[in-house]
Amino acid sequence: MQQMILFNTIEQTGVVNVASVPQRSPFRYPGGKTWIVPRLRRWLSPYVRQQFGLSPMNPAHLIEPFAGGGIVSLTVAAENLTEHVTMVEIDDDVAAVWQTLLDGEDWSWITQQIGEFDLTFENVAAFLARKDLTLREKAFKTILRNRVNRGGILAPGAGLIKNGEGGKGLKSRWYPATLQRRIEHIVQIRDCITFMHSDGMNILRNYIDRNDAVFFIDPPYTAAGKKAGSRLYQHFELDHEELFEIASKLSGDFLMTYDDNDMIRSLAQRYGFDMQVIAMKNTHHATMKELLIAPHLDWLRFS
Repeated sequence: MQQMILFNTIEQTGVVNVASVPQRSPFRYPGGKTWIVPRLRRWLSPYVRQQFGLSPMNPAHLIEPFAGGGIVSLTVAAENLTEHVTMVEIDDDVAAVWQTLLDGEDWSWITQQIGEFDLTFENVAAFLARKDLTLREKAFKTILRNRVNRGGILAPGAGLIKNGEGGKGLKSRWYPATLQRRIEHIVQIRDCITFMHSDGMNILRNYIDRNDAVFFIDPPYTAAGKKAGSRLYQHFELDHEELFEIASKLSGDFLMTYDDNDMIRSLAQRYGFDMQVIAMKNTHHATMKELLIAPHLDWLRFS
């Protein structure tokens, strides 16, 4: 892909309140990308792509190599922003959820379990201690852990919610009816989603020549010695420089999100990418910032 080297001025765009964006994922995911949804719609708009000469003009395929909670893939599929979506996730536990929801009929067992499970400390401890689980049991265990662990963290050593929201303890993040509805909606759109339990870096290499595809790249934030990724994710090790090199060779367009630090800015500048700080408000109304990186971002700044 020929990159456009622009002045890499770091600017802040309007703040996105994530509470205003449809919640489609069954996960409470650390580093979730709900805030990107308004920009994602703009990026994939045929009108915007035509106006700014983005290629492909009408992407047939979105590939998300580090899917995690999957909000980007689910949004693209639900809103028909591309014809097909490929989600990739290396983590065994997270992959078990997507495999169960996107393939076969075991998703209905999951929704039944969510509705019937008596959420007490004793029942949670007993289920989380279980070993030798089937795929669907592993998927339910992952959803359960995600909902009862502090911050939704799935990495080893994460602790359970104690007081929780409104003093509700474990049940403060357990919304059975909401989870059931989200899963049922995912099942309704799954025909246009392919899930791959694989290494996202390898998938990027395999799809490097796909000029009809676009890529949303959201790697674990462990660059420049950041420890957050190691605390939040089981698979956090990543060669960030290699990722930038692969991105520079993609035939299709891409959007990349990163924690804002000097190392990432330096890599973006070295490969001629454009970047911009994006501000958003989380569910606690705190303003946070992340870095958006792409071949160019004129379409984002244009009003």
